[in-house]
Amino acid sequence: MKVAVIGSSHGGYEAVRGVLHDFPDAQIDWYEKGDFVSFLSCGMELYLQGVVKDVNSVSYATVPGMEAKGVHVHINSEVTAIDPDAHRMTVVEVQSGRDTTAEYDKLILAVGAVPFKLPVPGKELKNVYAMRGRDWAIKLKQASVDPTIKNVTVVGSGYIGIEAAESFAKAGMHVTIIDLNPTILGTYLDSEFTDILQDELTAQNVELRLSQSVKEYVGNDHGAVKSVISTTGSTWPADLVIETAGIRPATKWLADVIDLDEHGMIKTNEYQQTSQPDIFAAGDATEVEFAPTGKKQLIALATNARRQGRSAAYNLEEQRRKTTAVSGSSALHVFSYKFASTGVKDVTAATVGAKIESVFLKDTVVPPFVPESHNAPVYFKLSFDPETRTIMGAQIMSTMDVTANINAISLALQQHLTIDDLAYADFFFQPGFDRPWNIMNVAAQKAQDKLD
Repeated sequence: MKVAVIGSSHGGYEAVRGVLHDFPDAQIDWYEKGDFVSFLSCGMELYLQGVVKDVNSVSYATVPGMEAKGVHVHINSEVTAIDPDAHRMTVVEVQSGRDTTAEYDKLILAVGAVPFKLPVPGKELKNVYAMRGRDWAIKLKQASVDPTIKNVTVVGSGYIGIEAAESFAKAGMHVTIIDLNPTILGTYLDSEFTDILQDELTAQNVELRLSQSVKEYVGNDHGAVKSVISTTGSTWPADLVIETAGIRPATKWLADVIDLDEHGMIKTNEYQQTSQPDIFAAGDATEVEFAPTGKKQLIALATNARRQGRSAAYNLEEQRRKTTAVSGSSALHVFSYKFASTGVKDVTAATVGAKIESVFLKDTVVPPFVPESHNAPVYFKLSFDPETRTIMGAQIMSTMDVTANINAISLALQQHLTIDDLAYADFFFQPGFDRPWNIMNVAAQKAQDKLD
C-alpha cells in the first residue's frame, strides 16, 4: 500500500507515525513544501525567549531520522493538484518550479491553516509579521534583538498574541495589544481571570487597546511600518507589527477534490475520512467533535491534530476506531500567572449553544499554614448544566503551577460526569502539594449547594 501524507506539522507527523506503526509494510511518501519538516509553532515562544537556543530543535523529527525509518521525505515539494479518480497528484519542486506526478493508494491531508492577514491599508509594509512557522520564528528572533525596534504592536489577544506580547516585553520593548474583543483571551477565560491578567500585562509595560481594531498601518519613507491607526481614531508608534488575528484553512486548491464547508474547512466523518473514500484529513483545516456538546467545531490545538492524524492512519483500510471527542483543553502562562481551561465557559456558552451555570472560588494552593514563599492564591471556576448536572467546563489559575487539574476535568467532560461525581471524587492530599479537599471537590460541592 502506498500512503501519501501532505503536511508535516502535528497532524501530518502523527499520521506518518501511525502508518509506520499500523502498516509497517506500507510505502510512505511525506510531502512538505518548505525546507524543514515538523516545525512546532507552539514552541516558538520558548525559542524567542531564549529557553530553547536552536530553532532547528523545535521539531518532532528530522529528514534523516524519518528516512532511517523507511519514510520517503519530500521537502521543497508542494502538492498543487489531486486527481482522486486516478489516485494521482501533481507535485511542484519549489526551487526549480518543475512539475512531477506521484501516485498513491491512500492519502492523508494535513494541510493546516495560514495566518489571516488584515485587509487594511498598509498591510504590505515592511515589518508587518506573522507568528507561525520556522521562517517567521527566525525573523521574529532577529527583531527581538534589533535595537531600532522599540515599539511593538500585537494584533489579537489569543494565545499566540499573548505569547508574542510577553516575548517582546521581556526583550525590553513597549508592547501594545489591539483586539476587537472587550477582554483578552476571550475564548479561553471568563472575566474573573482576565481582569487579573490584564492588570498583570499593564504592570509589565504591555498596553491594552481593546474593543477596537486596526484601521490602517502607516509607513515611513523606507516602506516600513511606523504607526498604527485604530478604528477609534487613536494613533500610536509601531516599529514592528505582529498579526495574530486568527487562521484560515489552506484548502482553496482542494475545492474541486473533496467537500469543504462554507468556511473552507474539510468535511470528515468520525474516522477522518473525507468525501473521497481514499482521502483522509487531520489538523487545523478540519473540525473535531466537542465533547460537552457533541457537535463538531474548529478547535485548533496540537493535541487534536495529533489525535486526528493517528485516527486517519488507523482507519486507512477499514473503519476501526472513531476519533475521540475532545474538551478543548489548553494552558498558558502570562508572566507570573499560569492558567488552564477546558470545555464551555460563560464567555463561550452562547457561541456553542450550551446552557450553563457556574461557581467561582478563590483558595490557596496548599494549606494556609504553609508560608507564602511556598503558597499562592488559586482561582477556579466550574461550569455545569443546571438541568442534567453534567460538568461542562472549568478554568484554573495561580502563580503556582496547578494547571494539571484541568486534565481531570477534561476526562470528566469526555465521560459526561456530573457535579455529584466530582464532589467527592478521590484525589490525593499532601500539604506540600494541595489541600485536603481538592479545589475541584470544593467547587463541585459549591455547585451542589447552588442547585439544591
